[in-house]
Amino acid sequence: MTGMKTPFILILSLFACSAWAAQTNSPRYTFSWQLGQESAPAPRGGTTRGPHLDLETEPSASWKALQEPRLSAQERDRRAILAMAGDYQVNFDFLEIETFQPGTARDKPYQSWGTERVYVDADNGTYISLVHILDMRILRDDGQLSEPIVTKHWRQSWQYEPREIVEYKGQNRWERRKLSSAERTGQWAQTVYQVDESPRYASVGRWNHTSSFSTWSSGDTWRPLPRREWTARSDYQVLEGTNRHTITATGWLQEENNLKLVLGANGQADPVQPYRAREYGVARYSRIRGGDFQAADEYYQRTRSFWTTVLTDWHELFQSHPSVTLRAQVDQAGLFKNLFEYADQLAGGQTPSQPADIVIHDSLLDMGAPVTK
Repeated sequence: MTGMKTPFILILSLFACSAWAAQTNSPRYTFSWQLGQESAPAPRGGTTRGPHLDLETEPSASWKALQEPRLSAQERDRRAILAMAGDYQVNFDFLEIETFQPGTARDKPYQSWGTERVYVDADNGTYISLVHILDMRILRDDGQLSEPIVTKHWRQSWQYEPREIVEYKGQNRWERRKLSSAERTGQWAQTVYQVDESPRYASVGRWNHTSSFSTWSSGDTWRPLPRREWTARSDYQVLEGTNRHTITATGWLQEENNLKLVLGANGQADPVQPYRAREYGVARYSRIRGGDFQAADEYYQRTRSFWTTVLTDWHELFQSHPSVTLRAQVDQAGLFKNLFEYADQLAGGQTPSQPADIVIHDSLLDMGAPVTK
């Protein structure tokens, strides 16, 4: 495989602690921050930089397909979801806008970046699954670019008029919930999966389309803490918020409006101080022209069957167990390690010594999933 062989933990750390490659290292925030003050703390993040990229300035083919007249509502929705596939420069900005404890300072803003190719992994008209593969090159101190750093990132799957979803309930527990007719008619569920294909969060919402943009908005959703938070915070347990996906002519946005929720011993919101703070977040996906994603293609093709099997096992697990509690959040405990080592062997053209089903079964057991032989 063409690419840098880097331990996955190191890749995630690099990704989580990188600052966007800009012409200047000055903070980019201009909203609700101490802009221009000498004592203002710098945003969280590192100083790594990436190569210059040519961004798309003309409407994409997928945007033009989305704008075609006389499409059914479901087909227009489907095309909006498919428009998220492609090659992107991604930059992530999160800003804590308010705290709810007097005298407590707002946390530093968070900034990171990445380049990734988003693949259409499945599409049958009512179910679409998109897989994100990171393919990054770092500008080194000597002015040279690193070899491509490649790994699987996240998956988002979309189901039209779903009968049920798997929701996060806090304390490393997920539950399957059936939806009423009113909740599902004409709507799409988005399920976001963690790096090991375990469910992260899910919600239902409706697409709305204009000639300027198409947008989908979720309901209020509980989510586990992302890496950018649990590596720096331990004073709250759940992100409670909404997602909005907006498709534009040259890319798309994922906007988040999150409350930082404290849980009591009973797994419910702490009655004394339920919320620590509110944050806004934007993940901006800007289309790239002429990017080199050969390494991502090789990784995706060589590992696709394996990750599909892992995803299928998670689906079957939740069909047989309406509630699943894991030992810990998988990325915090490194419980996905064996799965990624297996995938890296496949990506490198090697034949792993153990069958995939044994590796998957043992990994799920390690996570605390209720699987049997």
